[in-house]
Amino acid sequence: MMAQLKITQIKSTVGGKQNQKDTLRTLGLHRIGQSVVRDDRPEVTGAIRAVAHLVKVEEVD
Repeated sequence: MMAQLKITQIKSTVGGKQNQKDTLRTLGLHRIGQSVVRDDRPEVTGAIRAVAHLVKVEEVD
């Protein structure tokens, strides 16, 4: 079974770059404090890396 990542938005996108806003939307995040659970896949890992300063990532079972 694939590991799961809990991704929580911790900072605002105000004043940020459009591609970072788009990346958060792609991950399913729309507001500060919101969390989503995604499979630990290369494309998700890459998206997290692009917005690492805006999110907190935890591994869940």
